[in-house]
Amino acid sequence: MVMDVLTRPAEEFGNDETLEHLWAARAMEHSDIYFNVLCSVDTRWLKLTPHDDLIYTHFRQDFPDLDVAYIKENEIKNNVNKAKWRAYCEKFKTIVEDYSFGTLMRADTNGDYSESNTILVPRVQFYAIEIARNREGLNNEVKKLFKCASKANMEERNHQTEIMA
Repeated sequence: MVMDVLTRPAEEFGNDETLEHLWAARAMEHSDIYFNVLCSVDTRWLKLTPHDDLIYTHFRQDFPDLDVAYIKENEIKNNVNKAKWRAYCEKFKTIVEDYSFGTLMRADTNGDYSESNTILVPRVQFYAIEIARNREGLNNEVKKLFKCASKANMEERNHQTEIMA
């Protein structure tokens, strides 16, 4: 049901508060899952899409000097870079599913998803920056810095709670 609603043309909705809540729930679920994946694997080998190589190659061709460790929202969304990013994203219109879907991204690789460390970006921009962070070893610090709620950690916590009870 949620996916059906979210894939319909935006013109059908106007400013529908229900749709905004559905989008927010989906975006938060995506960010939670992604953050837990970062905590669980060696991110240098993590594949986010079947098109990672293409996304990364074009990203580093178009943005060779962008420091992906800490993304400043005003730098990627200023008039000059906004136009560059729009052109970049459009390259993937027919390649990446939901390429322009609003996606939450961490600004700083040393932080988790929080109000002060989260930027809303198009999905393919999220992929480009996160693939670069993964391949360049920047996301491997997450598992050292955070205790993520992986299934194994959750099961261990539940087991310890049962023992204490």
